[in-house]
Amino acid sequence: MDDVWSMVHAERAALIDDLENLDDERWDEPSLCGEWTVHDVVAHLVDTARTTRLGFVIGLARARFDFDRQNARGVERERGASPQETLERLRRVASRTSTPPAPLDSRLVEEVVHGEDIRRPLGLTRSYPADAVVRSLRLQTRTPASFGGAKELVARVRLTAADADVSIGDGPEVSGTALSLLLAVSGRRVALDDLDGPGVGTLAAAI
Repeated sequence: MDDVWSMVHAERAALIDDLENLDDERWDEPSLCGEWTVHDVVAHLVDTARTTRLGFVIGLARARFDFDRQNARGVERERGASPQETLERLRRVASRTSTPPAPLDSRLVEEVVHGEDIRRPLGLTRSYPADAVVRSLRLQTRTPASFGGAKELVARVRLTAADADVSIGDGPEVSGTALSLLLAVSGRRVALDDLDGPGVGTLAAAI
């Protein structure tokens, strides 16, 4: 458990470092995460860092069990009046170890995938620790689509990481870096350009 939190905290710190000198207007750029801006995604990360098991259940009930509504309310609640205010909120929660009722590795998925949702549109790059990416990928492929995962998808394609000892699923192969595979199975179509193999078309049709 401690090693997961150390990786989560390292990702939060790295993102804070990347955002510290970002011009305020760039926070309004579209992220890779639906209709959210970069600023919205950072606010979401503040919200998820604050979330406790009980708080998640109460919030979901108040949102009438609509995950999207719950997330939107979290962004509205944690988005500061300025980018620097939101960044300061992220600093204050960076070392927290609270979590919703989900596998602990889901905290890594949040940090890595949303980290790329922010960095890629801004032209920023990060060399993520291999273990953090692989653990995130393994969790996503064990998680049903109804909870944001790709369990059903890997019954139709085989994911093979070119930079790690990972091969998951059954069907035509899709190969690429573990990070690109993670992003693709998390619904980020931009990562498809980084992938190869006869299963790419099947993967593209599913996300």
